[in-house]
Amino acid sequence: MRKVTSGLFASVDGVVQDPYEYQYDSFDAELGTAMTAWMERTETVLLGKQSYLEWSEWWPAHADDPFGQWINPIEKHVASTTLGDDLTWQNAHRIQGDVDEFVRELKAGDGGDVAVTGSVTLVRHLLFAGLLDELQLMVHPAIAGAGRRLFEPTDPPTRLRLVQSVVTSRGNVLSTYSPFDA
Repeated sequence: MRKVTSGLFASVDGVVQDPYEYQYDSFDAELGTAMTAWMERTETVLLGKQSYLEWSEWWPAHADDPFGQWINPIEKHVASTTLGDDLTWQNAHRIQGDVDEFVRELKAGDGGDVAVTGSVTLVRHLLFAGLLDELQLMVHPAIAGAGRRLFEPTDPPTRLRLVQSVVTSRGNVLSTYSPFDA
């Protein structure tokens, strides 16, 4: 069975949108090592519509970047009811039918991890649907102030289990959670 994971950069005040605006100089070697390990375990990526639209414009033009070298060729599935089926980004496909059922089928298959990248709405949906096996928050030592947060006041109370927590040399806190009952 495959594991569905997500790793999100966040600020101390919980903002997960546009991390480049608050990362400053906090990206360090330990964070890079953790990201590399996460990428090496991942064989399939899930994206929401907005992340697909932004990333499919940015990453093909930045193919020399280590993340670009990883994200461009990897198998990508996009959750959207409004995008057409002709996705132009290399190895990207629109999910046909029910997203939850599609993810269940991916989980039941063989292979490496399935990672939700960016895509805050999709991360939240899969978490509350019981389909996200691991959530890693990479919290930078900064306050973003404004921006989209991962959780909203209308979300149901949900208990998580801390699997691992690491503090890096530049003060990033990498906390990995799983569903409490897992």
